Amino acid sequence: METYAAVVLAGGAARRMGGVDKPALPVGGQPMRDRVLAAVADATSRVVVGAADAVPMGVRVVREDPPGGGPVAAAAAGLALLDSDTSLVALLAADLPLLTRAAIGDLLKHLDQQTPDTESAGGGPAPAPPARGDLAPARGDLAPARGHLAPARDDLGGGERQPDGACFVDGDGRRQSLCGVWRVAALRAALNRLTVERGGSLSGAPVRALLAGLVVREVRWSGEGPPPWFDCDTDEDVRRAEEWAR
Repeated sequence: METYAAVVLAGGAARRMGGVDKPALPVGGQPMRDRVLAAVADATSRVVVGAADAVPMGVRVVREDPPGGGPVAAAAAGLALLDSDTSLVALLAADLPLLTRAAIGDLLKHLDQQTPDTESAGGGPAPAPPARGDLAPARGDLAPARGHLAPARDDLGGGERQPDGACFVDGDGRRQSLCGVWRVAALRAALNRLTVERGGSLSGAPVRALLAGLVVREVRWSGEGPPPWFDCDTDEDVRRAEEWAR
């Protein structure tokens, strides 16, 4: 399994919670942001994008341009701090207090797995398709999973194309795009494309526009414990996460 970096997006306005510093809210006695960082403790580099007064040692902090410019602008700021040879990145919201290292490992495993119709590196038959994955072109944050693994076609050459990223989908098949791992080259190309399309500014750009055209492997969580993609948008969500974390 390849090494990876992690970019944690912590710059949201939390309007549904009165504008509080949501990533700093405790769940299980620890800020949600720190719980996310703990889930990627083995990453080669960890970056928090947003205001953060105190972070674990070795974590870099940067602000998106402009501050409050949204998750795509934040992703661009985080990726800009990664070493040029970084090939994989976990792109994560800071309000995922139930995220675990096992869940990140599951995503990395699915991203690394070949499509059914491609050959393995040794020239033999492709491995069996993953039980919970699904390859599909990005269709936006609320795109449903199709429940199977289909080979992705390269639009330019007509050949097989490996996934650009892998993210969880919830029980209703909705993509949790900010609970995923991605190929850095694909994200940087998408950021460049979107910057041109939007006249030079990524402020306010939706995540679905960033991922448009990327091939995404959709992963359903069937491990032990609560869903790692559970995000906290309301006070009730925080209370629910607190109950799960006990």
